[in-house]
Amino acid sequence: MKVNRKANRKHQKNYGKYIFSLILLAALLSGCAKASGDENGSETNINNTETADEGDTSSQIVFEGQDIEGNPVSSDIFSTSRLTMVNVWATYCNPCLSEMPELGELAGEYDSETFQIIGIISDALEGGDQKAIDLAADLIEQTGADYPHLLLNASIYHALLTDVSAVPTTFFIDSSGTIVDVAIGAMDKSAWEEKINGLLQKS
Repeated sequence: MKVNRKANRKHQKNYGKYIFSLILLAALLSGCAKASGDENGSETNINNTETADEGDTSSQIVFEGQDIEGNPVSSDIFSTSRLTMVNVWATYCNPCLSEMPELGELAGEYDSETFQIIGIISDALEGGDQKAIDLAADLIEQTGADYPHLLLNASIYHALLTDVSAVPTTFFIDSSGTIVDVAIGAMDKSAWEEKINGLLQKS
């Protein structure tokens, strides 16, 4: 009886992880925001932004996770820079991949104490399918997006992604861990520079 109970508990735990993974994927992979002027002629409202009230500590982001190389990462990373750009992307999302080379350029053009970029791979789960993680790593290398990329887990999902319905979605977070702006859809380098510099001027 004890052996059967132990086996049942293990099965329930694994089943719970599986169900959670499916819920995450269903929630996050429901849409891919298209860059304006894409091949289908559709447009994304890239100015669809929400700005958090300054000083609103209730929206502070707290999480623990790991990057694609297996290194531990927590929300303490926000305190190392005045402004952090958190770009949520997916391996199947062409607008995401199209903007990543220029995001890689931006990451290298600012002092890290002033501005940094972090990616969150919405379809590569921590402890999940290694093929999905390897694919994401290949795409990061191909696009030159040389900045930290985090694997999705429950902590990151609940901290940031519960309302994300399409990728790319980009959060701007200050050094206290508070969201100061959100952008849905892809932008070109000059548009991102304008937004970044404007937010830095306000900080």
